Order: sequence, then structure tokens, then C-alpha cells
Amino acid sequence: MPSTDETIDSATCRRISDACACFNLRKAARAVTQLYDQALRPTGLRSTQFTLLIAIQVHGPVPMTRLADEVIIDRTTMTRNLAILDKEGLVSIRQGDDQRVREVSLTARGRRALADARPHWEQAQDMLSQRFGKGRLERLLGDLTETVDAARGS
Repeated sequence: MPSTDETIDSATCRRISDACACFNLRKAARAVTQLYDQALRPTGLRSTQFTLLIAIQVHGPVPMTRLADEVIIDRTTMTRNLAILDKEGLVSIRQGDDQRVREVSLTARGRRALADARPHWEQAQDMLSQRFGKGRLERLLGDLTETVDAARGS
């Protein structure tokens, strides 16, 4: 990045932060993550782990690369997150038919963990729906899907 002596004043920075989709989506994601993490705390799962287990159940057994594409996580982060779930006995990672492919599936323990976590997830989902409004939440989820498509050029 070229060096410059110019600075950006606070008012300009405020306008940028108010208008920046990335900043505001990440801020909203952190707040929602905190809500779901709090609800899931009794299960020992974090919201990121819960959603990954859900994705594996939906798509599994699934190649790790495809799973990373589905949840839009880089492969390094995916590998790190799956290692934790594997260590806890919630997922199984095995070599696929193609030696280059690692396939991920839920274990029986992982399926039980999802079942145990579901009421806690529902609690967080209901709380957000009540606070935000059911119709608004449904519209938001649709808008977020379209946002992902737009960002990925789909």
C-alpha cells in the first residue's frame, strides 16, 4: 500500500463505518454468535461447532473441501475446527476413495450432541425471533442468502 501523509477525519470514518456492509455484518454476526453461544453453553458446544455439525449432518458424509465451500470457511480454519470435533469424538475424518480426499461424517456421539443441543439452539432462535420479529428475521435470512450470492458473484 502506498504511503500517504493524508488522514481521514473522525466524521468520515463514522460515515464509512455506518455504511460498510462488511463492518456491520461482522458486528451483527458477533452479537448473534454471543446469543447462541450463551444458549448452547450447557451443551459444551459453541455456535460455530453446532453449525458445523449441522452442515455435516446435512451433507455428510462429505469431502472436507466441499464442506468448507458449503459453509464458506477456508480449508485451514476448517481443518482446525474439525480437529477439535474429531478429538471430542463428534466427527469421523477418513480418507475417501480418492487418496487426496478426506471425508467427514458425524459419529453416533456427534448425532447425540446435535440432538442434545437442539433445544438450546431453539431457545436462542426463538429469543432472536421474538426480539427482532419473526417476519423481519425471515426476511433477513433471505436477504443474507442473497448477500452471500452477490458477494460470491453467483
